[in-house]
Amino acid sequence: MSSPVAKRVLLVDDNALFLKILAHAFTKAGFECSTCLSASEAFDYLNLNIPDAILSDYEMPEMNGIEFRKFLLNNSDYKDIPFVFLSYITDKDLMAEGLDLHAVDYVVKETPVNVIVSKIGNLIDTVQKQRELSVLEIKKAALALNIRTVPKVAPVVAGFDVDFWHQAYQDVPGGDFIDFIEVDDRYSYIVLGDVMGKKWVAWFFTFSFLSYIRAAIRFGIMNRDFSTAEILQKVNSVICYDNALKDILSTMSLVMIDKQEQVITYSGAGDLPMLHYSACTGEIAQVESSGLLLGLFPDGGYTEQRIELKPGDQIFVFTDGLIDYEDENGEKKSDYNLFKDKLLKMINDKLTFKQIRQSLLQNLSPALVDDCSIININKP
Repeated sequence: MSSPVAKRVLLVDDNALFLKILAHAFTKAGFECSTCLSASEAFDYLNLNIPDAILSDYEMPEMNGIEFRKFLLNNSDYKDIPFVFLSYITDKDLMAEGLDLHAVDYVVKETPVNVIVSKIGNLIDTVQKQRELSVLEIKKAALALNIRTVPKVAPVVAGFDVDFWHQAYQDVPGGDFIDFIEVDDRYSYIVLGDVMGKKWVAWFFTFSFLSYIRAAIRFGIMNRDFSTAEILQKVNSVICYDNALKDILSTMSLVMIDKQEQVITYSGAGDLPMLHYSACTGEIAQVESSGLLLGLFPDGGYTEQRIELKPGDQIFVFTDGLIDYEDENGEKKSDYNLFKDKLLKMINDKLTFKQIRQSLLQNLSPALVDDCSIININKP
C-alpha cells in the first residue's frame, strides 16, 4: 500500500527566525514545506512548483502580502491555490481587505504554531475533498450522458491495422481527443488533438473542436474535397471567428487513409511530427507538417504529406504527454528524440502495439505529467 502524498505548503515571510520556527513545525507534522523571504522569491518558486496552500506574511518590503495576493489572482496558474494571510496586525479593515481578495483565512502570528499548522492542514484536506467531489460529479454526468472524447475501440480499416492507447493524467479527462471517421468504402479519417488547458477546463472544449472537424470532413466529402489541409483550414477559420473558442488553441493531427490506393495523407496543426517506421530499412523517420495551432491565426498555412506504406511499415501519431517527463528535481522536461529512440527499440524487438502500450504505461507511471495518446497505423 502506497504512503499518502505529503501536503505541500509554501511559507512567505521576511522574518527569517519566525519562518524557520514555522517551517520546523510544518515539517515535523509531515508537511512538505518550502520557504521564501519575499514575494519575488515566491515567484521564482511558483514558476517550478505548485503548492497545496500558501501562507504569506502581510508586512514585507518591496511587495506586501496584499500586493502579492493580487498578483497571484491575475495569474491563471496561481489564482486557485488556497491563500492564507499571516500578520501581527489585527486591524479589522485590513483583514476584510485580505478576505475580499478570496483569501480563505487570516491568521494572527501570535496564534500558537501548532494551531497554525492544524488550520492549514484542515484547509488543504477540505479543498482536496471538495475537488474530489467535483470531479466525481462531472464523471457521473459524463457517464450518464455517454459523453466521450476518446472512442472505446479502434476501427476496422481494410488493408491496415489501426490501434490506439490513451491515458488521462491523474485519471481526469483532459484536452486530448481522438476520433475515427469512416466516410465510405474508400476513405477513413483519423483525428488526434490536444486542446491547450488544464484537465476538465480543456476537456469541455474538446467537444467543440470535435464537432467542427466532423462537420468539415462531412462538408468536404459532399463537395468531393478530401484534402486534409483544406479540412484543417476550414476548421481553423471557423474557430478563429468563434467567440467562445477564439482564445482556445489546439493541436491536431489529421490522417486520411485511402483504402483503394493503400496510401495515407497527413496534415498537422502545431502537432508533434508523426513517426514513420520503415520495415525495409529498419529505421524510423519524422513526418512533419508546417501548419499552425488551430485558433492561432485565420491562415494556418496547412500542408499535406502523402505516404505510401510498404508491408511491415508503421505510422505513429501521438501527443506531447508521451515526450514529457519530470527530472530528478521535479522539473518538467520534453525529449522527442528520447521517445523516438525508445519506440524504435521496441519495434526492432518485435513488440506488438499492445506490448508497446503496456511498456509505455509502465515506463511513464508514476511520472505521468500530462494526458498521453498514441495512434498506430500498421501495414500488414
